[in-house]
Amino acid sequence: MTPTIIIDTREQNPLTFDNLPTTVGTLDAGDYSIVGLTHVVAVERKSIDDLLACVGRERGRFKRELQRLRAYRFRLLVIEGDAADLERGEWRSQLAPAHVLGSLAAWCAQYELPVWLAGDHDAAGRFVERFLYQAARCVFTEYSAASAFLTSSAGGLSLTTAEKELTVGA
Repeated sequence: MTPTIIIDTREQNPLTFDNLPTTVGTLDAGDYSIVGLTHVVAVERKSIDDLLACVGRERGRFKRELQRLRAYRFRLLVIEGDAADLERGEWRSQLAPAHVLGSLAAWCAQYELPVWLAGDHDAAGRFVERFLYQAARCVFTEYSAASAFLTSSAGGLSLTTAEKELTVGA
């Protein structure tokens, strides 16, 4: 199993992935996903400047994006910075570090959104590649187990029988 990463067409500064193939496509949510799993896997990437805009002037738009991300089983917000960068607050924006960190904490709680502070662009790419691989692996493992059960004597069904039973009365 070698998943292919989809990079959203609107991604302005794409991450680099060394181990998995990539393709470009339009995603409903996030900047990265996996071919065939775009309905369950979404990763949103933000530089610190992007994050500041999402905490400030683009907050309403970004909260709508976070609401869309809630529908994804595997979702992640990856920030190209670390906690020390955010605590120092060395940016031109008037936003205080406490405001930025408070927004991240609120989004984690309100949207059940994991946040990864990657450090920099290259480290973000390495982590996102690992996350996407593991999400695809998880789905593949679950699918394989379900398929094995349905075709075993314990499940008592073949996939075609199962499909027929699911469509009866539909």
